Amino acid sequence: MGKGSEDLKWKLVKSEHVIQDEWIDFRKSTYRYPDGRIFEPFYTYSRRNYAVIIASDEEGNYLCVRQFRQGIRQVTTEFPAGGIEQDDGIKSGSAESEKKALAAAKRELLEETGYVSDDWKHVITIPSDATVSENYAHIYTAKKRRRVDAQHLDETEVIRVYRYSEEEIEEMIANGKFQQAVHVMGWLLAQRQKV
Repeated sequence: MGKGSEDLKWKLVKSEHVIQDEWIDFRKSTYRYPDGRIFEPFYTYSRRNYAVIIASDEEGNYLCVRQFRQGIRQVTTEFPAGGIEQDDGIKSGSAESEKKALAAAKRELLEETGYVSDDWKHVITIPSDATVSENYAHIYTAKKRRRVDAQHLDETEVIRVYRYSEEEIEEMIANGKFQQAVHVMGWLLAQRQKV
């Protein structure tokens, strides 16, 4: 941590699970500020860590999926992505965590799109929403993708696959039509790093 971090930390006084199931752990907590004041309630949640896949072919086309997103009640265009199997006790950023994340990325690309790749690069692992959530996004590029199968979607997924050029994705981002913030950040980093 950076200089002066210790005097900024909040201390957890108590926490209770409001909802806890296989999808989410929603908590109500009480914290003590560094100056001794108490703040409550503060709501946070845990969900699975997940992988985002920016998959391209040799012609420079990228695989995207369109699906309904309940939070904004709209059909969105985004990159393939999916949850990592429970990794309780595995520290995010560890070799074991990254191995599970890459395996999940490969699985999700195949399941959501029917495509595979042999050319994977890690872009970044980053908190999804550090303010209220403790899950991490693992972002990868997958180059030279090729189709090997049909989609094999989970029972909760209704997804359509599309191919877009780099210019089309840039235009969607500029016009607010590519609405997953972590996906946009991953795209921008991948373009900057040329990975």
